[in-house]
Order: sequence, then structure tokens, then C-alpha cells
Amino acid sequence: MNLILMGPPGAGKGTQARRIAERYEIPQLSTGDMLRAAVKAGTDVGRQAKAAMESGGLVTDEIVVGIIADRIGEADCARGFILDGFPRTVAQAEALDAMLAARRLKIDHVIDITADTEALVSRITGRSTCSQCGEGYHATHKKPAAAGLCDKCGGTLTTRADDNEETVRNRLAVYHQQTAPVIDHYRNGGQFRTVDGMQQMDTVFAQLCEILG
Repeated sequence: MNLILMGPPGAGKGTQARRIAERYEIPQLSTGDMLRAAVKAGTDVGRQAKAAMESGGLVTDEIVVGIIADRIGEADCARGFILDGFPRTVAQAEALDAMLAARRLKIDHVIDITADTEALVSRITGRSTCSQCGEGYHATHKKPAAAGLCDKCGGTLTTRADDNEETVRNRLAVYHQQTAPVIDHYRNGGQFRTVDGMQQMDTVFAQLCEILG
């Protein structure tokens, strides 16, 4: 089962991707993580990516798709994979489709976790994360017992510098502008579904599992 999980920042995509990965025993693939791993490993596409970054240029779609191609060839992807954060443009979607077709593979499901913009702004600007164990908290919905400290390990809670309202609104606007054409691309292929991310986390997960079978 090969899945693309979409959703704006703060919609819970990362959390749901981790739960899906565990339930279906398929890896969650982040392009950022794969890029760093390829550079570190010194693969052919990793060296190309490193050269692009060191020259101050952008890593091309061709390089990113090449990194994905290498990664899905590994043993843990034999049952499938979840793509998280890719594709972001129609050109990337088309390049991904072509690469998979060349390997006699395809994307089985494209699921967009939707959420209300105002709710997302509130959700993102109020969140914090433990610097030690990564546990997440929220100023309204999940307060720690002791201010600034993690309930699980006692670590210090931190907030992202870009989790301020102006930046968050801009990130959301850019996301919707970029991904609207991608959604149309996959909707025309029949794989596309949406799930309301404003529901309870377990409800969202149950609906995702219903789609995935």
C-alpha cells in the first residue's frame, strides 16, 4: 500500500502518519529526512543534492524523486510506504508518478486531512514540544502539570520560532496555494479522499483506516 498523506501545518498529519506506519507496518518517508540520509550516506543522488546545497542552489525535483526512488527500493518498503510532505507541486506529482510507473508501482491512496484555518492558527501558535523526549503540549488543550516542563520526562518545553501568528498564516496560505493543483491532479485519478482533521484524533484515525482497508 503506497500512500500520500496531505494536510496543512497543524492538521495532525504527522501524528496520523506515525499511527498508520505502526498499524500497517510501512515506513513514513519524509523528504527532508531522506535528503539528509542520502547526503550522509554519499549515494549518487545524495552527492548531487549536497553539491546543489553547497552551491546555494535548490535541490531539484529530479534529485528529490531520485532519493525517493532509492529509498523505496529498501527492504522495509516492500509492503508499501507513506509519503509525508511530498509532492508539493504538480510537477513533483508527475515526476513521482513517472518514477513509480517505471518500477511498476503506483500510489494507491492520496488522503488530505483538512482543517479550519482559524483553528489551525490557534492550534499551532499554542503548541510546545519537550526538547528531550519530543512529547507535544498545547497552551489550551494539553497543558503540562508544571509550566514549561514535560510530564513524561521532566524536560524543558520549547516552541518553534516560526510558530507565531503572522508566520503561521503565511505558511497556511502558501500551503493551500501550492497544493490545490496537486489535489486536482490526484482527484482526477480517483485515488483522492478527504478526512476532516477537526474531529477527535481517534475518529480521524478510524476514518483513515476505513479508507485504507
